[in-house]
Amino acid sequence: MADLLGRKPTDCGGLFRLHHPGGSGQGFPGLAQRASPLAGAEGISLVRKAVILARGLGKRMRERNAAVQLDEAQAAAAESGIKAMMPFKRPFLDYLLSALADAGYGHACLIIGPEHTAIRNFYSVQAPPRRIQLHFAEQLEPRGTADAVLAAEGFVAGEDFLTINSDNYYPVSALRALRLLGEAGTALFEANVLISEGGIPPERIFKFAVCEVDVDGYLVKILEKPEQTREVSARKAALISVNCWRFPPAMFEACRGVPLSPRGEYELPNAVEKAMTDLGIRFRVVRCNEGVLDLSSRSDLANVTQKLSSIVADP
Repeated sequence: MADLLGRKPTDCGGLFRLHHPGGSGQGFPGLAQRASPLAGAEGISLVRKAVILARGLGKRMRERNAAVQLDEAQAAAAESGIKAMMPFKRPFLDYLLSALADAGYGHACLIIGPEHTAIRNFYSVQAPPRRIQLHFAEQLEPRGTADAVLAAEGFVAGEDFLTINSDNYYPVSALRALRLLGEAGTALFEANVLISEGGIPPERIFKFAVCEVDVDGYLVKILEKPEQTREVSARKAALISVNCWRFPPAMFEACRGVPLSPRGEYELPNAVEKAMTDLGIRFRVVRCNEGVLDLSSRSDLANVTQKLSSIVADP
């Protein structure tokens, strides 16, 4: 297990793979049982479920940018604010689902709003994934990421689960490392690598959360979108959270108990802090020296298009 915690997670995807035919639905049949005797035999709990947060309003993506030229399909996706459906030959979400399948996950649950019928119809009827079974859960109002996670409690059914954003593309190695970790954890990324490999603008890096890790490799503090960026930005190897977590089922208790933030939302970083302080949950850190793609606004399209051009999506 120690090799999973180094600079580059070990490629262990061949250890375990579930195959599911394409399909989706509101219910979660067959998800209550553990996936494989391999987990118990090795003493490691292998995660098979991923929760993808896609309920945001996409305000930054909706903002017009005269310097960015969009084709008709891209313009429609941008106006809707549903970043997961932004087309790069195929929807951005296809690349994320393909990465999850490559990492060995068998089920994914997309958290959407009741108005997101287009994305539900696309993946239920038009193009169901082949290698990973996609489910849907609704967050009725966009009340923050901690509230969004609560919508997936029925899908999770008492198992450990991955939680990621729908507008980020994560390295398969990071997704796989968390699946094999055997305990609660998070993948963190060095600021300079996010800039150089992910193409994220330097001025945006510290709008993400900066994390502190103890000598044993566990998360001790989250500084959410720090305002004092000058001091932090001087640390080129600052560890950044891009919302890539392995959660235990007890995380739902933390999400239910988190207070409303000053921004008027129930936020996941605050729920993680509550899980650590009130519930005694420890999050093992997986350091990753690969980049993450960020699809926050229209100005990101050129970089994401270039980076995805070398990736074959096969969800």
